[in-house]
Amino acid sequence: MKIVQAQKFNNKEWEYLTPNLRLQNPLVFIFADRMLLENESFYNDVKNNFPYEHLIFGSTSGEIIGNCVNEDSAVITAIEFEKSKFEIKRANILDFNKDSNKLGEALLKSLSKNELKHVFVISEGSYINGSKLIEGLQKHLDSSVILAGGMCGDNDRFEKTLVSYKDKPREGEVIIIGLYGEKLEVTCASSGGWIPFGPERTITKAEGNILYEIDKLPALDLYSKYLGDKAKELPKASLFYPLNITAEGKTEPVVRTILNIDNTNNSMILAGDVPLNSKVQLMMASVDGLVQGAAEAATIAMKNRKQKPQLALLVSCIGRKLVMDQRVEEEIEEINHIIGEKVNIAGFYSYGEMAPLQDQYVSELHNQTMTLTLISEM
Repeated sequence: MKIVQAQKFNNKEWEYLTPNLRLQNPLVFIFADRMLLENESFYNDVKNNFPYEHLIFGSTSGEIIGNCVNEDSAVITAIEFEKSKFEIKRANILDFNKDSNKLGEALLKSLSKNELKHVFVISEGSYINGSKLIEGLQKHLDSSVILAGGMCGDNDRFEKTLVSYKDKPREGEVIIIGLYGEKLEVTCASSGGWIPFGPERTITKAEGNILYEIDKLPALDLYSKYLGDKAKELPKASLFYPLNITAEGKTEPVVRTILNIDNTNNSMILAGDVPLNSKVQLMMASVDGLVQGAAEAATIAMKNRKQKPQLALLVSCIGRKLVMDQRVEEEIEEINHIIGEKVNIAGFYSYGEMAPLQDQYVSELHNQTMTLTLISEM
């Protein structure tokens, strides 16, 4: 596997973090601030400097490359597989009447299944219900094939997110990348480091990813009561206090971030589904706790690997970035220490992460986690 990595800040030239090799048919990830992606001159600049076919663009809430977390920048990772292959499929939620489940099912059906080892997802983060997308993708996916990835971001603006393949970035796009081959080794893991607090309550009214009532009380009113003066800063303030949700009949919880609020009916729109009768608690975190969560994810992803990873794709949540603030790079450094300093690292801060729960094969939508996908060729 050959990898070329570069970064670019506004009005500056590309800076290469690896030798600028000429690659054969590489898979190219371009993670960048949404404002950059909307700039046509930037798009043309990418095409001129990286004249490859398989360009995948995604907007971010922060760009990860090496040990660094950048803002208002673009990072590029170009990967030439020498013993494996990949296949890319795209679809737009607006072509599926905003039905995320149907979109996911259609995308997965279009993907070749022979020798499929892994599916990596880069989804827009504004229109998509991440839980339903994963449900659709996994409906016809062999249980031995792991699915991971994330939902693109827009810093803390929450205005729109952009994704594309081979074209100018646009709203509503979902990209899946199938990775194939006997020589390919892929492992992934996700962990948070958040701590539940306060009483455990029950979700008594919800529909999809819209939460109406907790313990038969208006959800927004109850949540705002806990936040106090910070409630005036919703939905941004919710990134510091996500919800810990355990669905009925399940033992492992997932974390949900509030993407938006509706004052007309006192409801909250979450990044993924909130099943009726789920148990729910508020969560909080310290910087040290979040760094430890990232270390746990890296340790799990490295467990039972046959060989050292060559590439680590990281998807971490914008909420973690806001809490850690100037110490945000500590979670990347901790991961680097565990997986090995010579591993190429790339990724982005997101509006949602996709990965299996611990010791399971079925993936879930997560919020406020660090998700790693480690890739190598034997």
